[in-house]
Amino acid sequence: MRILIADDSIVSRHLLEATLRKWGYDVVVACDGAEALRLLQEPDAPALAILDWVMPGVTGPDVCRQIRQQGRDQYTYILLLTSKSLKEDLIAGMEAGADDYVTKPFDQHELKVRLRAGTRIVELQTELLATRESLREQATKDFLTRIWNRSSVLEIFERELARSQREQRPLGVILADIDHFKKVNDTHGHFAGDAMLRETARRMQSSVRPYDSVGRYGGEEFLIILPGCDLANAGLQGERLRQVLRSDGMSLGDVTEMLTCSFGVTAYIPPDPGGDPALAATPEMLIRVADDALYAAKNQGRDRVVTLATPVPR
Repeated sequence: MRILIADDSIVSRHLLEATLRKWGYDVVVACDGAEALRLLQEPDAPALAILDWVMPGVTGPDVCRQIRQQGRDQYTYILLLTSKSLKEDLIAGMEAGADDYVTKPFDQHELKVRLRAGTRIVELQTELLATRESLREQATKDFLTRIWNRSSVLEIFERELARSQREQRPLGVILADIDHFKKVNDTHGHFAGDAMLRETARRMQSSVRPYDSVGRYGGEEFLIILPGCDLANAGLQGERLRQVLRSDGMSLGDVTEMLTCSFGVTAYIPPDPGGDPALAATPEMLIRVADDALYAAKNQGRDRVVTLATPVPR
């Protein structure tokens, strides 16, 4: 585990560094509080830190205070190294944000035990962060395709539509539906259908811009949100996705099936500034228009893109 030591005394610093390296720590060294503060603010900052209390400029408690004020997700366990022994001083150090302290000259056995406790706390916090991220992933991503689930993509849609209205920028909306998906399930089984859903999501996700959003809207339907795209550009993006999907067949057991989708496309064009706010579009309205366009694409033979302008007055 990486550990930062900060001490302005070269003798104390070298002794501490040699001791920690002997115990197997990956040691990062700072010569004063300002350098320690900078190192602890970096993205890959050490999770453990031993700070001398008295350093020129920025003291150990000063570093503690500033690190705690930042409220970083990744916790830094901080141990103060001090020659102070008055209870009031030690309380002040702990109130500044230190987790523990060791008095100078430090006893190696005591330091080792205190660092072991700090290591356990850091490891537990890392596990908690990983669990939180896993739960967030489960709550926001579709369990099968690993793209946004319905509630998440609709939340993104609402947010992007509000931004579109605020910044007077268009917003493209696409509803896509896998062609003949029921036939795939009936002919090749549900595992094949699941594989087709995953592959469709993968090809779509890899073909959109980083700030576009692709979500599983329901069953074999996908909702795609395109910030900054008017109707013409959203239609071009739909056509590009259509071609990407059908560019390679998909192996289902001993047969290869063509992967095609039908696309219904619309776009929100903000009304002129100062217009009636009651004329603003809603996600439900735009999805309804995109669904009408998708229905038309299905009726016209599938594997095609149909665009339909939103009826919202400008």
